[in-house]
Amino acid sequence: MQTLTSKENMQSLTNRFKQVERKPMTLWEKMYVPAIAKGMSITFGHMFKKRPTVNYPEKKRPFSPVFRGLHVLNRDEDGRERCTACGLCALACPAEAITMEAAERLPGEENLYREEKYAAKYEINMLRCIFCGYCEEACPKDAVYLSETFAPSNYSRTKFIYGKEDLLIPNPKTQPEEYTKAKGNK
Repeated sequence: MQTLTSKENMQSLTNRFKQVERKPMTLWEKMYVPAIAKGMSITFGHMFKKRPTVNYPEKKRPFSPVFRGLHVLNRDEDGRERCTACGLCALACPAEAITMEAAERLPGEENLYREEKYAAKYEINMLRCIFCGYCEEACPKDAVYLSETFAPSNYSRTKFIYGKEDLLIPNPKTQPEEYTKAKGNK
């Protein structure tokens, strides 16, 4: 059995190879003056460029048209909840961040809920949510959508579990200004 050395056996994958020269460094190069000068020129060049940072509270940058922010549970024109607790949004969620419990609408609650079945409990764990938008796409009633609002920071993990009360959009009949503000461009 014949063994080959690595140089004899190696073939390059592409034709883009360059032989590296190992010549000794000059005194000027040993002091690293050219490298330091090049680095300082790059640093000073960046100092006089326009800053990409936006001063957030004073100025807000425009959102991308496909930005996905906080979840919102939508209402219809009469102020009734659109969610029918079908569970499709929870099934579509790859992070399993949505949990819900369904309940039957009682007589006299027709002005609160659109269908016979509604979500008695609807929670989204924002620490698990990956903002993929699958819940929005899966909903047949357009009850859930992702708004143009950031998830606020907090010190407690329990504050990131949003309940139905936190997610519901304001009633368009009783709070029209808050409703249009929360609706945004959607």
